Amino acid sequence: MKSAAFRYARPEGLAEAMVLKRAEGEDARWLAGGQSLVPMMNMRVAAPSLVIDLSRIRELAGIRLHDDTLHIGAMTRHAAVGADPLVARHAPLLAQAVPWIAHAAIRARGTIGGSLALADPAAEWPACCLALDATLVVLGADDAERRIAAADFFRGIYATALAPDELLLRVEIPVQRGRSTLREIARRHGDYATVGLAATSAPALAFFGVADRPLRLAGVEAALAGQGVDAAVAILRTTLEPIADLDHAAATKSHLAGVLLRRVAAELRA
Repeated sequence: MKSAAFRYARPEGLAEAMVLKRAEGEDARWLAGGQSLVPMMNMRVAAPSLVIDLSRIRELAGIRLHDDTLHIGAMTRHAAVGADPLVARHAPLLAQAVPWIAHAAIRARGTIGGSLALADPAAEWPACCLALDATLVVLGADDAERRIAAADFFRGIYATALAPDELLLRVEIPVQRGRSTLREIARRHGDYATVGLAATSAPALAFFGVADRPLRLAGVEAALAGQGVDAAVAILRTTLEPIADLDHAAATKSHLAGVLLRRVAAELRA
């Protein structure tokens, strides 16, 4: 299939991009990497009147360390996140997540901001940001920045706290302390996760692929810290209510979540 007709703009700076968006309103869509939007347009699931390509806006890309916070521009490619030495040193969970993201071609073109703004509940970046207590910084119609905690950003399947006239600028991640790991189970490598878990030794446990958004379960984290993995798995089974998909029943996902929790706990202890 082919997309409906649309106009295309490639602004050079943020100010120009925001002017275009204000003029077109909700019928305009940001193009961050195109790995989700373009297929949606080709399937006629999305039919924007204007596509605003953000790839030339330099201030939206790059990785910097500011005090004890890592700043990652929204237009930073997945592969660039995985290869960056600042990420490896100060937020290794992100580097550990990159090999699980789709395939090499998508990692070369897709962006962290595009993934976060899409808010697919089976994607890795939302869960990582939740586990790392990240803050997402957005630019509004009044040209003022707004800061949104990751715990408040994801609202449901493909739903976020972003207003229609806002643009995600960057992700701010506190310097990570301790160990971390990410593991997932999928039908085949590169597919979206059937069940996934992004974790740090805090402990912070962000499950993905099980609900309409990534989830942290405070009771499970407390049990893992204070009583051990058996108690944590027992609480997980009573508190997690997974959403079934076309291939897996809710009970299957609940079991797989427990399997991943045991694997991740063992890695964090090692």
